[in-house]
Amino acid sequence: MKTTIHQLSAFAGQEVTLSGWVYHSRHSGKVAFIVLRDGTGLCQCVIEKGRIPDDLFDQLVRLGQESSLSLSGVVRAEPRSPGGHELAVTAASIVCPTQDYPITPKEHGVEFLMKNRHLHLRSQRTWCIGRIRHTVIDAIRRFFNDNGFTLVDTPIFTAAAGEGEQTLFSVDYFGKPMFLSQTGQLYLECAAMSFGKVYCFGPTFRAEKSKTRRHLTEFWMVEPEVAYIELPGLLELAENFVSSVVKRVLKDNRPELETLGADIAMLEKIEPPFHRLTYTDAADILTSSRTVQFMAEQLEQFKAQKTALEKQLADIEAAEKAGGLKQWQKDKNARLQIELRAELDELNIKIENNPKHAQLASEFKWGKDLGGSDETIISLMHDKPVFVTHYPREAKAFYMKTDRDNPKVVQNFDLLASQGFGEIIGGSVREDDLQYLLKRVEEEGYDPQHYDWYLDLRKYGSVPHGGFGLGVERTVAWITNERHIRQCIAFPRLMDNVCI
Repeated sequence: MKTTIHQLSAFAGQEVTLSGWVYHSRHSGKVAFIVLRDGTGLCQCVIEKGRIPDDLFDQLVRLGQESSLSLSGVVRAEPRSPGGHELAVTAASIVCPTQDYPITPKEHGVEFLMKNRHLHLRSQRTWCIGRIRHTVIDAIRRFFNDNGFTLVDTPIFTAAAGEGEQTLFSVDYFGKPMFLSQTGQLYLECAAMSFGKVYCFGPTFRAEKSKTRRHLTEFWMVEPEVAYIELPGLLELAENFVSSVVKRVLKDNRPELETLGADIAMLEKIEPPFHRLTYTDAADILTSSRTVQFMAEQLEQFKAQKTALEKQLADIEAAEKAGGLKQWQKDKNARLQIELRAELDELNIKIENNPKHAQLASEFKWGKDLGGSDETIISLMHDKPVFVTHYPREAKAFYMKTDRDNPKVVQNFDLLASQGFGEIIGGSVREDDLQYLLKRVEEEGYDPQHYDWYLDLRKYGSVPHGGFGLGVERTVAWITNERHIRQCIAFPRLMDNVCI
C-alpha cells in the first residue's frame, strides 16, 4: 500500500511503500540506514543485507543525498526515529541516483543559498518554515471567512499611492504610468461600504531602498476593512485575529516549531488582551532610565550566551580532532556546527548593535516615527504583543483619522510582536470627514483629481470605518523565531538580491 510519512502511525505492523528523496544516509557492515523525506516528513528506513538482493543493497548504500527512490517495508514503532516510526525495508526501486548534491551538511553563505534557492527549499529548516507558512495562510482565511468577512480581490496595477509615492514601483501600462500596488486599502474602503466587512489577501510591492532583515520588496499582506468601527474595536479584532493564527500553528505544527527551536512557551501566551501603549507612552519608555538598565542587562546576557556557544563549538572541534567518531556522529556535528555558528553570528550582531540602539533610544524625540530598533526595544520589554497607538499626524499616512481631542495625533496603531520582532500589523481608523481628508491630501502634495473616487466615499454615506494590514512574512518570522524574513517566503525578492 502506498502512503506518506505523516500517515505511518496508522499502518504500524503493516507493509507500505514510501516514495521520496534521500535526506541523509549511513551504513555499517550489513545494515544501511536511509532517512527518507517525502514532503510530509522524515522516516528512517532500515535496510538489512540479505533481505534484498546484494546488488540492490550495494546500489542503495552508494546513493547520494537527494537521490529519488521508493522503499517498501513493514512499519514499526521506534521512538528514536523521526516521527516515532521507521520502515524495515523489504524492497526498493531507485528512480534517479544522485551524486555531489551542492547543498551538503556544511556551512554555506547566504549568497550561495540564494543562488541555489531552487534546491535550498528541500532543506529541513526551510521545509518547516514553509509548512508553518501554509498553516498561517489557511488560518488567516479561516478567521475572516468564519467571522462574516467577504473576500475582495483588489488591483495590483494602481494609479494612486497608498503609503507614499517614494516607495512605488512604476510600470509602463500601455504607454501610461501605473504602479504596483502598495496596499489594497483604498479599494477595500469602497467595498466596505457595500459589504460591511471585507478583506483582501495578495502580493504587495514596496520600492523601499532598505537592506534590513525585516524588508522585502515583494511580500504578502492580508488587509481587513470594517464599516462602523472605532479604534477600540479595531484593536480587539487584531488581537483576536493574531491569537487565532498562533493557536492554529501550535495545534497543527508543533513538531515543526520544535525542529526550528521556536519559543513555544512564548507562543502559548499569545491570547487577548495584548499590552496597550500610546505613542507618547512609548517615547517616554525609550528615553527612561528603565531602558538604559534594560539594554545594559541585555548586553550582559548576549555576552554570556556568546561565551557558552563558543565553548560548545570548541568542544565539538576538539572531539573531531581527537578522531574515532562514526560517520553519523560527524554528520550530526556538522549540522550542529552550522546552527551554532548561525546563533553566534546573530549574537555578534546583537552585541554590536546594542550600544547603538541604546543611544538612539535615549535621543528619541517626540514626533519621529518609531524606528526598527525602537520597536525592538519596546517589544523585548513585554512578554506579549504590544499595541502602540496615536502616533503624530505628520509621521503617518494622509488617510488616517485625526484625533478630534488631540489634533497632533491620529487614531492609528502598530502591533509590535514580542521577542523583539517589531511591527507585524499597521492599521488605523480612516478619516471619514471630506474636508479633513481633502486638507490632508493637499498637505501631502497629492493631486486631488487622482483621488476623486476616494473622496466620493466621504460625500455619499460616509461612516466611521477602519482596518489594518498584516505582513505574512514578518508574522511567520516571529512565530518560527526566524530572524531573516527572506527565509519566510519561497522565492524572496530583496533590494540587492533576487533569487531565481
